Amino acid sequence: MNLKDKLKNPIFKLVGEVADEVAQPCYVVGGYVRDLFLHRHSTDIDFVTVGSGIGIAQKLASRLGDRTSLAVYSNFGTAQVKHRGLELEFVGARRESYNRNSRKPIVEDGTLDDDQKRRDFTINAMAISVNSENFGELIDPFDGISDLEKRLIRTPLDPDITFSDDPLRMMRAIRFATQLNFDILPETFDAIARNKERISIISRERIIDEMSKIVRSNLPSRGFILLEQCGLLKIIFPEMQALKGTEVIDGRGHKDNFYHTLQVLDNVAKVSDNEWLRWAAVFHDIAKPITKRFDPHLGWTFHNHNFVGKKMIPPIFKRMKLPMNEKMKYVQKLVELHMRPIALVEEEVTDSAVRRLLFDAGDDIDDLMMLCEADITSKNPEKVRRYLENFVIVRNKLVEIEEKDRIRNFQPPMSGEDIMKEFNLPPSRVIGEIKERLKNAILDGEINNNREEAWNLMMKVAAEKGIIHNSEESK
Repeated sequence: MNLKDKLKNPIFKLVGEVADEVAQPCYVVGGYVRDLFLHRHSTDIDFVTVGSGIGIAQKLASRLGDRTSLAVYSNFGTAQVKHRGLELEFVGARRESYNRNSRKPIVEDGTLDDDQKRRDFTINAMAISVNSENFGELIDPFDGISDLEKRLIRTPLDPDITFSDDPLRMMRAIRFATQLNFDILPETFDAIARNKERISIISRERIIDEMSKIVRSNLPSRGFILLEQCGLLKIIFPEMQALKGTEVIDGRGHKDNFYHTLQVLDNVAKVSDNEWLRWAAVFHDIAKPITKRFDPHLGWTFHNHNFVGKKMIPPIFKRMKLPMNEKMKYVQKLVELHMRPIALVEEEVTDSAVRRLLFDAGDDIDDLMMLCEADITSKNPEKVRRYLENFVIVRNKLVEIEEKDRIRNFQPPMSGEDIMKEFNLPPSRVIGEIKERLKNAILDGEINNNREEAWNLMMKVAAEKGIIHNSEESK
């Protein structure tokens, strides 16, 4: 098969000319070739040459001239050329062998055939020549084209060897199946299950990178179901595995919180590309297994699972190498607050409750509402309709209160410093009490959010607490 018509960018001919000058076979390989057939746009292009990849990259960079950068990684035998939005990676063909206790291979120079055999999956093992003699010729020794047509993930060689050598490929298989909506060949999937314990030699940074790509995909539930089915989820994310299953006592059971969580995640994915909102969906019920109780009168309860879940997040983020920064705090906030809008729906929507929700959620109120709407997964269409209609009422009330009272991210008109200065007091508990009283009065609608009304209330509270005003001291 010749694919000249698919290599339309002039860069391919130019790379081929440079390779011809040094008499080295050179090929486009990997994901770029796969994505050509899948009609997926990519600006990252990998080249393999039988010889020095660094040498070709250096010659190409000098030929391209302006607006071109070259980075050489001599230790790895690779080089990168950046030119007008393209990132071109060059490496010499190689063969690899592995030590059982490491995924870092022993690398030797090799042929194109050696290089294709070391690839993770057949759909990533295709190569297209850029040399002038056979420009556009497809080299596909493992019939990756057929697997693309069948939408299959399959290893070029024995999957047990492939996954044992580099266990990260197990995560990559599931990630590609999720991103591309492909199936994993049963024999390949069985090998993942057999080799799952090998994932222990992979760094947590590498694992979470693949899991994050699953979370960012169009239908992330697919990846988590595959991770659970092969046994990897229990190893890399046991708290999520613990969500799976139901229990029945006295004929009363609870829903499977694993599949509920995945439905919420997919619901969020339909309306938002925000990765951390998606992670909040993953974590929103994470504490249900440890807060689950059976009450003969109430049935199954999960009291305070939102507050317990918030506390669980930092150690899980730390272990999984997720960021311990404002992104984690954002996920914590949404997990803690995700029951509040539902409580508003179930009760009368009061101005006070809406003010408090606005104050606590701040700029994340819209994301919180998206999460809560995604959390309505009842099989009862009438119940879903009623909840979503009530959420519209809550949203409208949020807009109305925000426009009237400016509550989102507000600070009380009288700060702690103002109160200390007014009464000539040092920092103390009573200052905090006065400030808290002012905040609650605004949130409850007792006073408006302005300095005059806050000052008057401050004076009233100060009198109640027996604090003497400066001006009164001088009388």
